[in-house]
Amino acid sequence: MQKPVCTKCQRFYKPEKNGYYFLEGMPSGPWVAEPGTAHPEQWKPYKLWCGDLWKCHGCQHTIIIGALHPIAEHFEFDFAKTVRVCAGDSPLQVNDC
Repeated sequence: MQKPVCTKCQRFYKPEKNGYYFLEGMPSGPWVAEPGTAHPEQWKPYKLWCGDLWKCHGCQHTIIIGALHPIAEHFEFDFAKTVRVCAGDSPLQVNDC
């Protein structure tokens, strides 16, 4: 098994939660949206993913790994319901593409 390494703490990350659902965002308009958290209003849900959440118990930093294929995509008729059922009401959304 691959174990991620925290280069800051020089420790292995440990599994925190298997089956961690999160969203990938896409720009919500014709503009070039700035990636990250600076302008979340420029993004909307695009794909639902499921990976594993790992944590460094030195600095508390977390990462998600192992998300290989999207679970659902925005054009599917039940996308919003799938997101709510799998990820809850306020899932992490990654605003980058």
